[in-house]
Amino acid sequence: MTPIRYAIAPLHPEAHLFAVTVTVDAPDPEGQTFSLPAWIPGSYMIREFARNIVRIRADDARGEVALTKVDKQTWEAAPCEGPISLRYEVYAWDLSVRSAHLDTTHGFFNGSSVFLRVDGQQDRPCIVEIAQPASDAYANWRVATSMPEARGRDGAKRYGFGRYQVADYDELVDHPVEMGEFTLGTFKACGAQHDVVFTGRVPGLDLQRVCRDLKQICEAQIRLFEPRSARAPFLDSNRRYVFMTMVTTDGYGGLEHRASTALMCARADLPVRGNSETSDGYRTFLGLCSHEYFHTWNVKRIKPAAFVPYRLDEESYTPLLWLFEGFTSYYDDLILARTGLIDTKQYVEMITKTWNGVLRGNGRTKQSVAASSFDAWTKYYRQDENAPNAIVSYYTKGSLVALALDLTIREKTAGRRSLDDIMRALWQRYGRDFYAPGHEQRGVTEAGVYALFDEVSGLRLGTLLRALTEGTGEIGLVPLLRAFGIKAEAQKATTAASLGIKTRVEEGWVRVTQVLDDGAGQAAGVSAGDLLAAIDGLRVTGGQLDKLLARYRAGDRAELHVFRRDELHVLPVKLGREPATQYRVTVEEGRHALRARWLGQ
Repeated sequence: MTPIRYAIAPLHPEAHLFAVTVTVDAPDPEGQTFSLPAWIPGSYMIREFARNIVRIRADDARGEVALTKVDKQTWEAAPCEGPISLRYEVYAWDLSVRSAHLDTTHGFFNGSSVFLRVDGQQDRPCIVEIAQPASDAYANWRVATSMPEARGRDGAKRYGFGRYQVADYDELVDHPVEMGEFTLGTFKACGAQHDVVFTGRVPGLDLQRVCRDLKQICEAQIRLFEPRSARAPFLDSNRRYVFMTMVTTDGYGGLEHRASTALMCARADLPVRGNSETSDGYRTFLGLCSHEYFHTWNVKRIKPAAFVPYRLDEESYTPLLWLFEGFTSYYDDLILARTGLIDTKQYVEMITKTWNGVLRGNGRTKQSVAASSFDAWTKYYRQDENAPNAIVSYYTKGSLVALALDLTIREKTAGRRSLDDIMRALWQRYGRDFYAPGHEQRGVTEAGVYALFDEVSGLRLGTLLRALTEGTGEIGLVPLLRAFGIKAEAQKATTAASLGIKTRVEEGWVRVTQVLDDGAGQAAGVSAGDLLAAIDGLRVTGGQLDKLLARYRAGDRAELHVFRRDELHVLPVKLGREPATQYRVTVEEGRHALRARWLGQ
């Protein structure tokens, strides 16, 4: 089968432009169409990547071929015999894990934001020529990607510019590329090579420690899914996994791919040579890596039916993101506990933080995690000032659903079954052979999930599972945790005063960003966007709001001065109190058999 040929080069790093060419030997004789995805798997929002194409033209052997733009992301070439080449430039200035970014320090891209799909021929193999910037200033740049190098003399060398090859368009857009001068580490987990790439300045980085800790995480996850063979999942299409991390002042984020992940982290979160302390920031980084690596199984190969195949031109709705993101969020920190990278007390503190965070949002009483999953495109990924009052996160509450199910199964089966067994069954039935040649790809349905839980656990969990995922009631974690030697106590309501608002500091002023349901601020008429100028005639400045409120008690009356647009408003307020539904969780002393089996500690 004749491959589709792509070429990409950093044309003008200083202008943030990639030059891209796609060549088709046998275009559709009635007029070949080309289209760019509107979203990227793992980030459920329409992003309109085609808006970044600056200029585009088509040519064949006889000269220019007329191009007609059909819709926001599709172009149609006039009929021609071929081969036909489209040449276009992509503006790349999105410093995130989702799109493309290019400057004089590095280049990064996801294929979904730069490579036009040849419609009707997306099953053909693809060859990609990745070129180095022309200037000698970039002579030390290298390439980091999990994309397989092309075979033969023309193939790229490992970490080098040159020719790469993949099986089809779906794989093409599933191997992001980082280029530049980067720090590189490598380790083997269960015999499989893993590369760790850091772009950005990281003085004193303890790369050896990062590799050592990630090795434990990766091996624990591989053995969770493949306890007998301990075989890494990405060996089906590649020979290694790549952690690509852009280091910035305060960055955070990750996006999963079939044999790699694109990450962003804060410089202060990374460990420094000579300092063995494990900071909260470093735990956050390890948790992020653990989360994205777990996706190698759960969503990249075990997929919801709506994603088989991906339809990247429009939204793909599924009510199951609580399973793919929520369960992954449960396992990311659990793996840290099982490997000993955090202790039981630290792990329980992380559960408590998540639990109390969910309880602080009134949206949990209005939206289920199944509805949150389905509405991710319009609500979760497009949050506004009313988000805490209207939506619940399928990440955080989804992780609590996983926790509740895991503890329930373990308690009722005396530790003989667990959520691990459910995940292994999903892997065996849906994911293990997903990319195997000739294998019929199948996705997970709601009915399939409910049936599998009952079958594998040996319990009748359907009613509980539906209540947890389709309902808006509270999750009964208190008795479940007690059975594992963990005590959860509801904290008593305090007398401290609260306005029931969230704020940020802007040039010394305090801007209201969110007004919470049933809070004092909402009752007084405070609105998101207001500048909170004073309380009882005392100016509110950045960092002073909590100190001012500390002088009051719940039930006290005060006078707020707020600017809305350019008008000053005086709002009488009866101060409220912080919500009482918060928990303090402690671990009972001594060894507890169920807990030890759950956490491996």
